Amino acid sequence: MTDALQAAPTASGPTTWAGRFLDSDVWASFKRSKLTMAAAFLTLLFLAVAILAGVLAPQNPFDPAQLDLLNSRLPPIWDAEGQTPFLLGSDEQGRDIFSAILYGLRISLLVGFLGVAFSATLGIALGLVAGYLGGTVDAIIMRVADVQLTFPAILIALLVDGVVKAVLGGQLDPATTLSVLVFSIGLSFWVQYARTVRGSVMVEKNKDYIAAARLIGLPAPVIMFRHILPNVMGPVLVIATINLALAIITEATLSFLGTGMPETMPSLGTLIRIGNNYLFSGEWWIVAFPGIALALLVLAINLLGDWLRDALNPKLR
Repeated sequence: MTDALQAAPTASGPTTWAGRFLDSDVWASFKRSKLTMAAAFLTLLFLAVAILAGVLAPQNPFDPAQLDLLNSRLPPIWDAEGQTPFLLGSDEQGRDIFSAILYGLRISLLVGFLGVAFSATLGIALGLVAGYLGGTVDAIIMRVADVQLTFPAILIALLVDGVVKAVLGGQLDPATTLSVLVFSIGLSFWVQYARTVRGSVMVEKNKDYIAAARLIGLPAPVIMFRHILPNVMGPVLVIATINLALAIITEATLSFLGTGMPETMPSLGTLIRIGNNYLFSGEWWIVAFPGIALALLVLAINLLGDWLRDALNPKLR
């Protein structure tokens, strides 16, 4: 009898992280949704072409030596007046629109990812502190968050961007301008992370494993970041995915208003602002193709965020 029990195979699940993920409800939900798979493919495609822009682009739009004013405002290549290698036409500086979109995607995604990383780090840290410590610290942080919620994110970003540029001086190099954009966008979205994490921490800190951690003498930072934080990351991932699209839109809005990236290093928003000046003169391609690229990118990320929100919601399983 004992030999039979020892010889009987034991059922065990996947032991690796990848195996557990492929066996999870989240992956099953992803495979069931054709729209989500298309959105993921489109997002990865945009990310890949942005990373490989230096290889795929027929021209470096940031290099003045490669620009020729004689090639300015050319229509797309399928038009009778189109020329190679300007697949989607050129702008007023003789810049290839297709190349500018690839390089602009890189900047827009870079600002979006860095802005989300900064806002998530700040919001998670403040939310952990507010939820775990409570009392006066919690009241101060939450009242600051409540005040910021009364203003739209774009106004906060404009205010922070204007104040920082006034302190540093009006003329900033592209790298400093990008840093200012990341800082202003990050300060615009930290509140959502802080309020969500605070609510989750207030639930988690009353559980037995936190009481046990306190009994063995673990310091508060260790309890917050090593034990509580992993258990509140589900909602944070959903907020981060949705906020990535919002950060890209915010950067495009700031650039369109003239307070974002300069024309010498344009993002998608800057390209749209440049093309808007020539829309009514017939050069529609200068604004149309960057606008389509921005719309598709934001739509794909939003669809992923919506799917992730539903997939991680236990009430919908």
